[in-house]
Amino acid sequence: MRVLVSFLIFLSFLVSCNSKKTEQNTGSGSKANDPQVIVDKAIAAHGGDKFLQLQVAFDFRDKHYESIRRDGVYTYTRSFSDTTGQVKDVLTNSSFTRTINGQVKDLPAERVKAFSASVNSVIYFALLPFGLNDPAVTKEYLGSATIKNVPYHKVKVTFKQEGGGTDFQDEFLYYINQKTYVLDYFAYTYQTDGGGIRFRQAINPQQIGGILFQDYINFEPVGKIDFWEIEKEFESGKLKELSRIELKNIQVKAL
Repeated sequence: MRVLVSFLIFLSFLVSCNSKKTEQNTGSGSKANDPQVIVDKAIAAHGGDKFLQLQVAFDFRDKHYESIRRDGVYTYTRSFSDTTGQVKDVLTNSSFTRTINGQVKDLPAERVKAFSASVNSVIYFALLPFGLNDPAVTKEYLGSATIKNVPYHKVKVTFKQEGGGTDFQDEFLYYINQKTYVLDYFAYTYQTDGGGIRFRQAINPQQIGGILFQDYINFEPVGKIDFWEIEKEFESGKLKELSRIELKNIQVKAL
């Protein structure tokens, strides 16, 4: 009986080892194509845990932005001058305030909504891919894509309505380098102002304070396209450059 039991245990061990080897060779049962694992690796490649306790300041176009984050609690600030004077917008997890020349401005709800979305959008894109682990984010792996002979993980991101902000209906595609896990391209659809499609190519990567920042060339399609295959339009030269997204005077401070 002991011999039989020992043989069965040995046989079970061989089957288990063979099964694990098969999984490793085929990718079955692995997390290689798990969008959460891919996004986690991308965040690590861009700065990882440094995003959690961080103060960032930069200039974008004619405005100055600051972001302070401490374990999910954030304060985003935008400062600029216009015909009304010195304007300062402050967005937190729970509020938005605009001051002009140091005086709090009473705003209608639709202006609060628009200004909040504007401030959040600039900082969200500046700190990508960090925001892809927000609780409202839903991720889906769409397979591999090749751009300029480089293989990418193609990850679809949508947002739940609860916690997804005013633009929760927007849809995103993120192209994450399969070797470096750097976010080299992304695309999105948006519904505001009549809606549209954008495709962004990362340029000018720079490490500052342990965070990888990138500028972007902003493209738009010239005709009707299949958004979910937009990288093919880019490869074919069928997207038109619309603008440049360039961050200036970047400063980073760990908190």
